[in-house]
Amino acid sequence: MFHFETDKYYRHVIGKKKVMAQLDTDYIEAQLKLAEKGAPEDQYRVGLIYATGDGVPADLITAHKWFNLAAMNGVIEARESRAEISMDMAPDEIAVAQKLAREWYLAQ
Repeated sequence: MFHFETDKYYRHVIGKKKVMAQLDTDYIEAQLKLAEKGAPEDQYRVGLIYATGDGVPADLITAHKWFNLAAMNGVIEARESRAEISMDMAPDEIAVAQKLAREWYLAQ
């Protein structure tokens, strides 16, 4: 049985989810661009995005890299977040993250 109002509602909800997914993607891309330019607060936000897997696959190595860069630029919360995720990382993962941060820093 077809219910016009129900069908219309679900199409509306599905459409909103697609719009939200696009907004998430646009937000993440904008944050990455700002982080790549060296903006400390945006580096911290990108670290949070990767640490939580908010709109991207969770990646503690990448999160640690961005937290490390933000911490080097004076973001105190980044130091705390870096220490927190380090507890869930193996020493070799931390070494990779530090190497990535160092390479990014030297390339600037």
